[in-house]
Amino acid sequence: MSSPVISPYALRVRDLAHRPGEMREHSLDIQVPDAMGAGLIAVREGATMQLDVRLEGLHEGVLVSGHASAEATGECSRCLIEISEPVEVDFAELFAYDASEEFDFFVHDDLVDTEQVVRDAVVLSLPFQPVCRPDCPGLDPVTGERLADIGERRASEIVDPRWAALGGFTAGGPDDSEETASQTTEGQERSEADQAE
Repeated sequence: MSSPVISPYALRVRDLAHRPGEMREHSLDIQVPDAMGAGLIAVREGATMQLDVRLEGLHEGVLVSGHASAEATGECSRCLIEISEPVEVDFAELFAYDASEEFDFFVHDDLVDTEQVVRDAVVLSLPFQPVCRPDCPGLDPVTGERLADIGERRASEIVDPRWAALGGFTAGGPDDSEETASQTTEGQERSEADQAE
C-alpha cells in the first residue's frame, strides 16, 4: 500500500504539539505544484517559492506565521506585453488540535499544511489589472501597435461614422469663411435699411 502524497507546504509538528512555548523555524524552497492566481498575472506552476516559516506551540494548536516570496508572470493589461513582478507576502494562521467552527485550519496526522494559507495570501496580493509601468499608454485602437513604441507619432483617431457628416462644418475652407462673412454683411445692411424706413 502506497503512502499518501504529502504536500510540499506541509510541516511536521509532532515535537510542538501540546507543548505551549515551543518554537521552531524553517526556510524552504518549493517548486509551486499548481499555479497561484487565475487572472492576467500569476505565480506559475513550477516557479520557485521561498518560505520562511515559524511554528509556535500554543494551548489551542500550532501558530504558523511566515513570509513567502516568488516571481509572478503574466501580461500587461494595457499593452499585452509579457511582464513579471516580485511577490512578497506575510501570513499567520492558527492550526487547531480539535475540529471546531472557531477555526479554519487544523493539525492533521502531526502535520500542518500551509498551502491554502500561502495561496490565499499570494492571490490576494496580485494586481487585478497589472501594468508594465504605471503610465503605460496601451495600444493604438486602429493599428494595435504599442503606443510606447510609436514614440512622438500621434495615435490614430477613430471617427464615429454617425458624426462624419458634421466634419465638414468644422473643417470648412477659406471659401466657406468668405461666404459666411458676405452673408453676415448683407444681413446687417438689410437690418440698417429696415430701421431707416
